[in-house]
Parts: sequence; structure tokens; C-alpha cells
Amino acid sequence: MIEHDELEAWLRLVLTPQVGPLSARKLLGALGSPQAVFHAPHAALRELVGEREAQALHAQPETLQQQAEATLRWLHDGPQRAVLTLADAAYPAALLDAPDPPLVLFAQGDLSKLQTPAIAIVGSRNPTQQGRENARAFAAVFSQAGLTVVSGLAQGIDGAAHEGALKGAGGTVAVVGTGLDIVYPKRHEALAQQIPANGLLLSEFTLGTGPLAQNFPKRNRIIAGLSKGTLVVEAAVQSGSLITARLAIDMAREVFAIPGSIHSPQSRGCHALIKQGAKLVETAQDVIEELRLPLPQGLAPVKPNSSRDLAEVPGYEDPVLEAMGYDPVGLDALHARTGLPVDELNARLLELELQGGVARLPGQLFQRCARA
Repeated sequence: MIEHDELEAWLRLVLTPQVGPLSARKLLGALGSPQAVFHAPHAALRELVGEREAQALHAQPETLQQQAEATLRWLHDGPQRAVLTLADAAYPAALLDAPDPPLVLFAQGDLSKLQTPAIAIVGSRNPTQQGRENARAFAAVFSQAGLTVVSGLAQGIDGAAHEGALKGAGGTVAVVGTGLDIVYPKRHEALAQQIPANGLLLSEFTLGTGPLAQNFPKRNRIIAGLSKGTLVVEAAVQSGSLITARLAIDMAREVFAIPGSIHSPQSRGCHALIKQGAKLVETAQDVIEELRLPLPQGLAPVKPNSSRDLAEVPGYEDPVLEAMGYDPVGLDALHARTGLPVDELNARLLELELQGGVARLPGQLFQRCARA
């Protein structure tokens, strides 16, 4: 475990105003350690980073002692907790190749997940039911294949990806935009408690940091940096998931996208990525093969909307499902296509919804679900 003096020095470097990550890494490269930085003469600091930063480094941040004590308590009060610095052997090697690696990472869970091959799964916070199922199913196959699934613990696609990944040996890493003593969103409290058993919670933000809007795009570079590739399941054109995809491209990582309906706003971000060169994928095996990773023998590929999947949907031969297709459709259109009385059609849709064959969408729309 990190010693008190070392921890305090790293936290001081992180908390010092006016000193950004680029300046901090420049100081560390020249002087070797944060302790050496704070013992260096003013003239040496000024030569490295300038007068303003040099002055800031000589003033101890007001919250330093409080933060150091809180971090030490957090480390002692629970199992599998660690603070990793750039100087730590356990610091993820994949992030060292990223353009802006965090100086400090707070971690809870299995640190070995930072050293295994990883794939990021990201997408909409408000996905369709099919998108949610695709994320969960793809993640399960990746995890069974030995890939660690990285995502951001957000509601929607992220949460489904973590849930699926927990079913396999690869497990999952949740990179969060808060301090590790805060779970956001609250609805993922139970999920966050499950993850350390077969994965890792990870954050660059000090304890007590709440869900600030500017921190979530910032954490996306860690999601992309930890991963060999990023899979976008569903995303609107202005989605934060596209930020992660662009960061992955900048880091020379692979980007994959699952196509969807041309009428769905949640598919337009994926279609835009495909137009820009992202690889269109239909199965988890497509991704595994592109990354040149072996698929375990006997493991069936996951393919959304495949005939294998459709045969497993209750009522597959039902005329309502046949009339529905795979795009969202309204009740009036289904009535026109099937000729069924509205009361009978509503009853059948409710039955199919309860069986998992149909999802009810906002705007009185319905969509057929393919089970993975």
C-alpha cells in the first residue's frame, strides 16, 4: 500500500491549481517524483514550467490534509482498494501510451483486469430494448472469450455491458466520473457493489468528487485508452459515446459500430461512425476476429436479429411479429398491416411484450426484439 508521505505528495500535485497534467508530467520527467518537485528550488521550477506554476507549487492546497486523511481511511476501510500512480508497477500499461494518462488512479477490485486485453462498449443512456440486449449479449461473449469489458457505469448501454461482462471470466472495468466513494447514477448502486468481485471500479477523481458534467467526457479517454477497441452499440449523433469513439481513433485503436434502423435516432451515431470508417459488426465474433483474438471452442457467436435468435423469440410465427418487421411501428400501422381489430391487436402486443418478444417505446411505438 502507498505510504502516507508519498500519497500526500501525489495528491498535492493533483490538487495544485494552475498546474495541469502536461506541466505535472514535465516536472516528474525532470525531477523524478512529486516529493522531489516540492523540494526543488523555485528557480528550477520556474525554468521548467514558468513563474505562475512555480509559485502555485510552493503553496499547499487548502484541502490537501483533509483529502489525504480521507483517502487513507478509504484504503483501510474496505478490501481490494488501491491508489495507483504513474510510478506504480500496477499502473495500466495501455494508459501509458495514451496522450494524457492520469497522474493518479483510485481503484477498487481486481487490479489484474488492468493488464488483460480489453474492449470498450459504449452507447446511449436511453437505448432501445434491443440495444440494451445487444450490449448485454455482446459483453457476455467478450467476457467468455477472455476480454475485459470496459465501460462508464452510466445508465443504459454502459450498465447493460457491465451486467453481461460479469457473466464471464474476462469481467469488467467501470471507469467512473466521480470519486469512488460516490455511485452515479444511484440506480447502479447494486451493480457497483457487484463489480469488484469480477472486475474493477476505477476513477482519476479524488474522493468526494460529485457528478460534475465536465468530468464525464474527461473519463472517456481512460475508457478508450484501456481498450484495444471501442464498440458503439447505439448512439445519437450528439452522443457522448462518439467522443469516446473519436478518442479511440486518435489513439489508433479500433472502432466498431452496430447498425440499426434508418428511422431510429439512436442508430444515427453508429451510422455516422460507419460512414467515417468504423467497422460494421453484426456479431461479437466479428470484433474478436478483427482484434485477432481466438474465440473459445464451442462458443456460439452473438448476432442481433439473426434467424437463430428469432427462432427463440416467443410467438415467432405470429402474424403480428411478421407484420412488425424490425423498425419501430405505431398501433395504427400495425392495425392496417394485420387487419386485426384494435382490441385484439392491443391484447396480443401486451402478451408479446410480457414474453419479451416486443418492446414498447416512447410515442406509442412498438419494436420487435431479437434475443441474443
